[in-house]
Amino acid sequence: MMHLDPGIIALLMFGSLLVGVMTGYPLAFIVGAVSVVFGYLVFGNGMFSFFYARVFAMVHNYTLLAIPLFIYMGMMLQRAEISERMYSALYVWLGGLRGGLAIVTVVMGAIMAACVGVVGASVTMLGLVALPSMLSRGYDKSLASGAVCGGGTLGVLIPPSVPLVVYGTMAYISVGKLFMGAILPGLLLTGLYVAQIGVRAFLKPALAPAIPVEDRQMPFLQKTKLMATSLLPTAILIFSVLGVIFFGIAAPTEAAAVGALASTVLALVYKRLSWAVLKEVSMVTLRVSSMIFMIAATSFVFTGVFLGAGCGNTVQELILATPGGRWAGFATLMLLVFILGYFIDVLGVIFIMVPILGPLVPQLGLDPLWFAIMFNLNLQTAWMTPPYAVSIFYLAGVLKPEWGINTNHIIRGVWPYIGLIVVGMVICIVFPDIILWLPGLMIK
Repeated sequence: MMHLDPGIIALLMFGSLLVGVMTGYPLAFIVGAVSVVFGYLVFGNGMFSFFYARVFAMVHNYTLLAIPLFIYMGMMLQRAEISERMYSALYVWLGGLRGGLAIVTVVMGAIMAACVGVVGASVTMLGLVALPSMLSRGYDKSLASGAVCGGGTLGVLIPPSVPLVVYGTMAYISVGKLFMGAILPGLLLTGLYVAQIGVRAFLKPALAPAIPVEDRQMPFLQKTKLMATSLLPTAILIFSVLGVIFFGIAAPTEAAAVGALASTVLALVYKRLSWAVLKEVSMVTLRVSSMIFMIAATSFVFTGVFLGAGCGNTVQELILATPGGRWAGFATLMLLVFILGYFIDVLGVIFIMVPILGPLVPQLGLDPLWFAIMFNLNLQTAWMTPPYAVSIFYLAGVLKPEWGINTNHIIRGVWPYIGLIVVGMVICIVFPDIILWLPGLMIK
């Protein structure tokens, strides 16, 4: 065992973590290795029983069962090709607007976020379905790419969001209340994204031209039928998950099971369900869930070592001593989360930082539920800020050479959305009931 100042241990642990992330190895391995080294230095041979207790507590957390269920639901919906139907319906209704296809892309991202909750699936789907359509209509490459990344990343916030499940579990906050608290901020961001596209297209029509009438001509009744048949199944699915939580019928884990069943039924109704699809969806769910739980297990150990070495108290004292009171402390926390998002996976940031920063929230006089949503609002930037910009990587992975898009186009396209996330955070600071109103109406 080694006796060092907690402040030095904190710097060494986070420094080692950031250096390890730069090597490109999977986050779970990096966090695990740092935990083992510093766990031995802090606890000696007693670290083994300590590690076992931490991992045992994590794998027996009932709420975390919602994660594979939501992932399964999202993957099954992707195979059911519901997104293509919705895009076609929105295309004929909104395509006539300047920037209409980009607006449709953002709206589709918000709808898919409420169905899927997995950012990778949303960005990939929008990249394959929406991006070719925008490019073929002469849309600016950066504007089109930004709409895909911005709309697809809404899944971080709009429920059923896997990061919200993880945050609620780590902070001992009701996941149902987090889901309800995230709905209005998610819609706020969607509105800001749409407004930004509309303003840019109005000021510079060449960036996002309207679709000619002849290309979207369809009788009104047919357009209405197309919209109803494509959105009604989605609305039923969203209500089957969020409605039962809001009305107190089921907890998020049970609601996730209902959503998984409903997505399977929809795939069956649309004749997209087969043994091959079921096997593929199950294997993807297993792989993604395993990755998440590996990060969870190693992060539980990391934070246990960090707190056990007294580093948590050092961090809390440092934040509380920030000149300027609670809002200066809040700004410091948000800046820290923003910077970590540049280098570390979103789930890693939540697993590692929430147990460390969580006790500070009530000491700063902030509502824990409000802070949780602000935390996840902030984390949306992590998906779009290089070098660890996962949304950019997902989109880059589906690009075709004939589209003529490179990474620079995507990076230029996402910066307006990062700025709008900051604007959304400021609005939620000024009007906190945007977050707190719906959770206050929930049936207990």
